[in-house]
Amino acid sequence: MTVVGLGVSIIAAIMFGTGKILIGGVLILLNGFFDILDGAVARENGWITPFGGLLDSVCDRYADAIIFVGIIYGVTAENIPDPLLLNIPMWIWCLVALIGSYIVSYTRARAEAAGGRGMNIGIAERPERMIILTIGAFIGLLAPAVVVIVILTHITIAQRLLHARKSL
Repeated sequence: MTVVGLGVSIIAAIMFGTGKILIGGVLILLNGFFDILDGAVARENGWITPFGGLLDSVCDRYADAIIFVGIIYGVTAENIPDPLLLNIPMWIWCLVALIGSYIVSYTRARAEAAGGRGMNIGIAERPERMIILTIGAFIGLLAPAVVVIVILTHITIAQRLLHARKSL
């Protein structure tokens, strides 16, 4: 199910790239369904393994990246409107959102590896980011949604760093 969810994200990226923003949003929701379901099925059947957790995390990072790449392609191919928020092209906002998404995950992993506890804090973990992106796709405000993700991911990084400083 984890790999199927990644496949759904790839299709979502293609939809964004071709300007089918609403379908891309629906597919992000479907990916979220698979993301929840794979963990639940693993827990229910006693299939939770360290490798399964690693695979899930890696597929989530690929899914995050490919969706933003699809949006970037859609903007640069002029299939998605680029409103130039704060006079900055949307593809740059997407890159900064992608960087923030990765650093949110990295901060948690690195702090936990160093002995930090309770690092799953912050206002923009992956589910929140995907919900924001989906809402933006549904209501025709994809660019502002990406900007919100940029802001919230970097707030989350700061929250995790402050928490790590206290717990390490």
